[in-house]
Amino acid sequence: QVRLVESGGGLVQAGGSLRLSCAASGIIFSIYRMAWYRQPPGKQRELVATITSRGILDYADSVKGRSTISRDNAKKTVYLEVKSLKPEDTAVYYCNADYLGGNSWGQGTQVTVSS
Repeated sequence: QVRLVESGGGLVQAGGSLRLSCAASGIIFSIYRMAWYRQPPGKQRELVATITSRGILDYADSVKGRSTISRDNAKKTVYLEVKSLKPEDTAVYYCNADYLGGNSWGQGTQVTVSS
């Protein structure tokens, strides 16, 4: 059974930074494309960043240049670091694991950025 557990969220002042973690179990982690999504209050869930099994990175324009997604296959963990946080980064951040279209989601971690 696939399980994804996010951690690292919290309340941060604008301009600060956060590092989110997502620990996976029940999958052959190294073959999965991993991603972070977020859902701001009252809005649709949106893609933030992805990292493929080969380490190819992609970022949403809203976080490009101030975010880094990375993975540790030995620890079965994917990370998202976001710097220069803005109030509009406030959202529930979700971890996603995808392999050939089969998706699994974590329960999410709340990030709140105060101005």
